[in-house]
Amino acid sequence: MKVYIQSTGNISPQNSLEADNLFQIPVKTNQPYFKSIEPDYDGFVDTKMIRRMSRIVKMGVAAAITCLRKAGIEQPGAILTASAYGCLEDTSSFLRRMIEFDEKLLSPTAFIQSTHNTVGAQIALLLKCHQYNNTIVHRAFSFENALIESELLLQEGMGHVLVGAIDEITDDRQAILSRFGLYRKWDTHLNESTGNIAGEGAAFFLLDLIPGNNPLAIIKDVKTYYQPENFGAAQACVLSLLKENQIKPDEIGLILFSGNSKRDLDELDEEWLNHVFSGIPKFPFKSLCGDYPTASGFALWLAARLLKDQKQPDWMPAFTIPLQHILILHRSLTSHLSLLLISVY
Repeated sequence: MKVYIQSTGNISPQNSLEADNLFQIPVKTNQPYFKSIEPDYDGFVDTKMIRRMSRIVKMGVAAAITCLRKAGIEQPGAILTASAYGCLEDTSSFLRRMIEFDEKLLSPTAFIQSTHNTVGAQIALLLKCHQYNNTIVHRAFSFENALIESELLLQEGMGHVLVGAIDEITDDRQAILSRFGLYRKWDTHLNESTGNIAGEGAAFFLLDLIPGNNPLAIIKDVKTYYQPENFGAAQACVLSLLKENQIKPDEIGLILFSGNSKRDLDELDEEWLNHVFSGIPKFPFKSLCGDYPTASGFALWLAARLLKDQKQPDWMPAFTIPLQHILILHRSLTSHLSLLLISVY
């Protein structure tokens, strides 16, 4: 795989819509979960249309339009969106109305807008884009599979594929998933909080097989592994990825890993990472965006900006400049493991 990232647009819990904001002090929160810092949507969509859009649709549209504007492209050759949860706000609204109105006289609007492909469809309508449009819903592999499909489309001759990773946080999602111990809670035995803080975001990328005028970085490879047997198997997956791309472990300049904030998982991850990548700086990217299935989209945006700008943020562990390769390791619980290898152009 060799796909060029020509531009990006990212709305996240950080000030990420403008590239220069990457090197500012990271935004932190005392709330139960991260919420995205949203822009003034009047600069992206007509005010009358904004009122009919849910948060996730507005975030997706603004991130996609930002991405296209930076590249100077009016219409992409294809649109791919990845979302594990879809439009949760509209889904919750529809279910509540079913109960309140005893399943009678229901407005179909909330149901129509609750589907996973609403964001991709709305982007196409605004752009009047009649090209290929698909939404990938595959839990924590959604964005990775969208990247893989984008390469296939590009190889078939579709230029400038717009790919996005979108998921939102709502009070209902936080309440339900917290019951399963997925997100941060206080452990009375350890006298500390365990688990990641939940998050959300909308990250879009314009991809092509040719570099274009000024690409940010190159996506060299994407691999997904479902339920690796143990952490030794995860280590073998990483070594296999590097071997296929003829890169030695010491050539990786930075590792962006999930960091689950669960002591048992993190200690095992750090053990084998330190064994394979001894002395290589590592940074838990979910400390910036929170935990959600398509958080690897935020990690890819972060990696692309670091490779392009070749600057050292004060809040990250020191890495060697020039930075040549970044490895993204996205783990969702113990079942989903994905690897993204990103290199400088």
